[in-house]
Amino acid sequence: MKPELRIFQDSERLSRHAANLFIEESNQSIRERNRFLVALNGGGTPTRLFQLLASESRDQIDWSKVHVFWGDERCVPPNDAGSNFHQANEIFLSKVAIPENNIHRVLGELDPATASKKYAEALKSFADSNLDFPRFDLVYLGMGEDGHTASLFPNSPVQTSETVIAVTANYQDRPANRVTMTQLVFNQARMIVFMATGEKKAETLAHVLSERYNPELYPAQRIDPKDGELIWLVDESAAGKLPRKMKGLKICEG
Repeated sequence: MKPELRIFQDSERLSRHAANLFIEESNQSIRERNRFLVALNGGGTPTRLFQLLASESRDQIDWSKVHVFWGDERCVPPNDAGSNFHQANEIFLSKVAIPENNIHRVLGELDPATASKKYAEALKSFADSNLDFPRFDLVYLGMGEDGHTASLFPNSPVQTSETVIAVTANYQDRPANRVTMTQLVFNQARMIVFMATGEKKAETLAHVLSERYNPELYPAQRIDPKDGELIWLVDESAAGKLPRKMKGLKICEG
């Protein structure tokens, strides 16, 4: 399915749209499958989304049937400021009525190899038929200035048979051991939502959304759901270097 690009005036409007997608997809998934499986992203971009889910949107979701995962995680303790789990828990999860057993974090306090193995096992416990992992109802992803997504970095292997891998990465002079789901999992999702903001990402976004396919250099291009929707939510700053017309993209403004 062709990706859809939605351009917003600012990050506030973008975040509100992302929260609305959470509400809509959770309600639909619970009606159809009696559960909602969502994978969250980390970094600064989803902060406002998390705030909205913990406040204005809180009463519109049946949290008892929501299961939360993460696309990737740093190998740090769960109370570390660099932990994606810690970020989401402080801003969002601790403020809603989600059962503790429905929060499936990466065990970042373990070494990367062990943590990745255990996370793959956790995914397998929610596996859909004919898969070793769940088919997520909604996945939020970000994109770095270098085109990485989750912890799939430039020049990492494009082809993989593993659902979760350990990664040692040095991004913006911040070395870190990480665990990440791979495109094998992401590309089975029913809906994938990228969130990209700021002019520093504009040039990379133009490359990623172009017809020039280079998934080794731009790992965000590896995300191509087989039977699901792919939506890019970007603000005007991030969209600043996109051409007026782009083949293969449905573009709307929010």
